[in-house]
Amino acid sequence: MTGGSRGIGRSIATRLAQEGATVALTYNASRRGAEETVAAVERSGGSAFALHADLVDAKSIPELFEQADREFLRRTGSNALDLLINNAGNAGWGGLMDATPDSWDEMFAVHARAPFFLVQSALSRLADGGRVVNISSAAATRPMRAVPVYSMAKASINNLTHALAMELGPRGITVNAVAPGWTRTDMNAAVRESTDMVTAIEADTSLGRFGEAADIAAVVAFLASEEGRWVTAQVIEASGGYKL
Repeated sequence: MTGGSRGIGRSIATRLAQEGATVALTYNASRRGAEETVAAVERSGGSAFALHADLVDAKSIPELFEQADREFLRRTGSNALDLLINNAGNAGWGGLMDATPDSWDEMFAVHARAPFFLVQSALSRLADGGRVVNISSAAATRPMRAVPVYSMAKASINNLTHALAMELGPRGITVNAVAPGWTRTDMNAAVRESTDMVTAIEADTSLGRFGEAADIAAVVAFLASEEGRWVTAQVIEASGGYKL
């Protein structure tokens, strides 16, 4: 999976390891965070390793998979993948007047271009009957003024999910997206410092609270499991019923 040094990615990694997966995760800036995730997985009896990846540079993706191949072969004797999770992201705050061509390009590079080429590189490694799970956002279908470029990029992930489901369906590979709503992570810590904002968000959420990273990981674990075998081409919003 891409990402995994913090927040939702860390929770997904630890949950999948508990289910018996050998987890490869990536990090860009936070090597320490990735090492902490690996340590948490290993403390619980699971297996994980971390690789550095700058997903702004799509040309680096084939080498990333070659590194993963070597590590999987050493650990499991095979480089076959049962599951690919496109989770990595970068902060999306900034409205229309804050955007620049460079910031726009970087947002789309990480959230839209990288997942496309990650799946391309994974094709020869993904086992028939495997899974692809993309982490989208509720903002993809209900865009926010504060994050227009992020909202657009996540909408691209939803479209890619449908296209890949058609492409990979003949091999029995399911492709789905999970779209979190307001989830308690460090990316929205500033929002949660505002009592008024928290009150408004919770009032607009049917279940009356912010989501936790474990709530999102549980949905990913279902899609990755045998029980999720008949679900494909879906964007599953996990928001606790935000703005119903």
